[in-house]
Amino acid sequence: MRVLIVGGSGFLGMELVRLCAEAGHDVAATYLTGPGEHPGIRWLPLDVRARADVAAVFEAFRPEVTINAAYRQADWTTTADGAAHVALAASATSGHLVHVSSDVVFSGAAPRYDEGQPPDPVSPYGAAKAAAETAVRAVAPGAAIARTSLIIGYGRSSHEALVHALAMGRREGMLFTDDVKCPVHVSDLASALMETAVRGLSGVLHVAGSDAVTRYELGLLIARRDGIDPARVPSGRRADAGLPGPYEVRLDCSATQSRLRTRLRGARDFLTPPTS
Repeated sequence: MRVLIVGGSGFLGMELVRLCAEAGHDVAATYLTGPGEHPGIRWLPLDVRARADVAAVFEAFRPEVTINAAYRQADWTTTADGAAHVALAASATSGHLVHVSSDVVFSGAAPRYDEGQPPDPVSPYGAAKAAAETAVRAVAPGAAIARTSLIIGYGRSSHEALVHALAMGRREGMLFTDDVKCPVHVSDLASALMETAVRGLSGVLHVAGSDAVTRYELGLLIARRDGIDPARVPSGRRADAGLPGPYEVRLDCSATQSRLRTRLRGARDFLTPPTS
């Protein structure tokens, strides 16, 4: 199967590339600043903000399935317009699209969010992600929109790096005790996205971990796994810091999990070392 990973040089993108290559698919992956290092992959430079360039990549490769993992938090054009450009190109070449979205499309006002609840973003990035979802629905109604949460795994995620930097005194800051997410392991997320793409699933899916934890609780789990004294992990309240955005977003993934063979583990599961 011809698979295109848009944003293939990122943390999630590289895991998708690895899984696709191991499964024997014909894989191409796009990058903005530099290609990945996985062998046997066609690395294609692409700025998704350029609609004509996106169309040209799709026309040349003609993917049967596309997973769009490209975004930039501070850039509306990349996150929102770029998603529309990818959806248009996927539709023009008759391929199936899986668009990666985020829990930031929600305000956090509800106790839990299932797949049927409409976005109500409260941050610029959340608004851009919500706009991307709207564009994908309009242009590619058969696409899958996969909302996820914090992505963790292999010590290479930004949150894992932050925990180490804070605990070792290399960076000032804190982990919030009032900021709740449903972290997902990057391998679980990539497997679920690949399953969604290959099986042609459509509609909104919630693809996050089964545990709702605060960023501070997550930091403690990471510290214990990595042999760091949990007492070295600083904590505080997001409310006191006055940062914009949702505070507590609990994604209800039960309906999606019933559609998937991939098991979406919780952070307490994948970050707890096995007992001998």
